[in-house]
Amino acid sequence: MLRYLPFLLVLAVWIYAFIDVLNTPEKEIRHLPKVVWVIIVLLFGEVLLGPIAWFVTGKVRKTPAAGGVTRPGRGGRGGQWVAPDDNPEFLKSLRDEDPDGKKKDKGSDG
Repeated sequence: MLRYLPFLLVLAVWIYAFIDVLNTPEKEIRHLPKVVWVIIVLLFGEVLLGPIAWFVTGKVRKTPAAGGVTRPGRGGRGGQWVAPDDNPEFLKSLRDEDPDGKKKDKGSDG
């Protein structure tokens, strides 16, 4: 079984690159037209030259925004969701609540 592992890994990378080329919008593809990238990945996929060329030079890779990511519609870049433990608004809402789940009444002496 172990002798088939390299073949399966090459096949998996080949299929992943092919699907990635097909799902990438035309405006995010660099250097060559999409049809040419599909042909390169299919023809040279068995020796991994096509998929490696695609991953290295074919697609515009987006780097994560510096300083964190915000929710869509809140003025942030990227439009990605933030995990609750990284979201300052969510953490602030937790501090504003007391352990019973009731909002603190800031005007009463209690």
